[in-house]
Amino acid sequence: MARTRVRIPSLLALSAAALALVTGCGGNSTGGAENGTTSSPAASGAPKAGRKPVVVVTTTWEGAFARAAGAEDVKVIVPQSVHHAPDYDPKPSDLAAVAKADFVLYAPFEPYAAKIKEAAGSEAKLVEVNLDNDPDKVKAEVDKLSGLFGTADAATTWKTGFDAEYGKLAEDLQAAWPGGKSPNVVTQVFTTWAARLAGATTVGTYGPEAVTPAQLAGLSAKKPALVLDNAHMSTGTVLPDSGARQVKIVNYPGEDLDLLPVYRNAAAELKKAMSAS
Repeated sequence: MARTRVRIPSLLALSAAALALVTGCGGNSTGGAENGTTSSPAASGAPKAGRKPVVVVTTTWEGAFARAAGAEDVKVIVPQSVHHAPDYDPKPSDLAAVAKADFVLYAPFEPYAAKIKEAAGSEAKLVEVNLDNDPDKVKAEVDKLSGLFGTADAATTWKTGFDAEYGKLAEDLQAAWPGGKSPNVVTQVFTTWAARLAGATTVGTYGPEAVTPAQLAGLSAKKPALVLDNAHMSTGTVLPDSGARQVKIVNYPGEDLDLLPVYRNAAAELKKAMSAS
């Protein structure tokens, strides 16, 4: 899933000057843009026949899903250097990119996404993406997006490669189990996919808020070998003095918008931690 799903204060409205740079006279509001799920009848988001869709995404995570689904023209709004995407303040150039898009992809925890589209007067179709690196959920989102983009063949090819790579990583991790036994792990709520990749036994979860004293006692009592922490929401050592080795799990892909390195990197960190246990 995403970095956080806690309630986030709305960002300040974009300045009139910023809007003027893109729209000339402010946003072209549509009712659907308010809830982020629909568009006007004239704004289906579908590109004209024979033209590849132009896709604007809020972060590299949505971008990787779009690329996996077969999109080739993908513009990312939030720079990878921004640790917490919902805090990003869109620039006029972001609005300009949205105004030219066929589709705008966003996650529910990014409250500014619908406002970006409305402010830019875009006719793009706004698409909510379920950001979760669980393999079944990833493939479901890829299928959904490829249906919108008209790129089903490309998505099928990607899923075939993904399944092969995922299977190899999972097999390698299972072979690295300490003593040949599935390790007990505690995971942050948005890193459970990494536990599944490792074939680990999840004995508890925490977050997205910091662990309370009561939770600390309860999770420590389960004697996990590993704690799979969310690199994007880390609050430091989760279970101090428990003896559990903490593993940093990164959810977001790089600027190349390739999702597979996320799994390779997680597998490498997990294997290193298990070998040290």
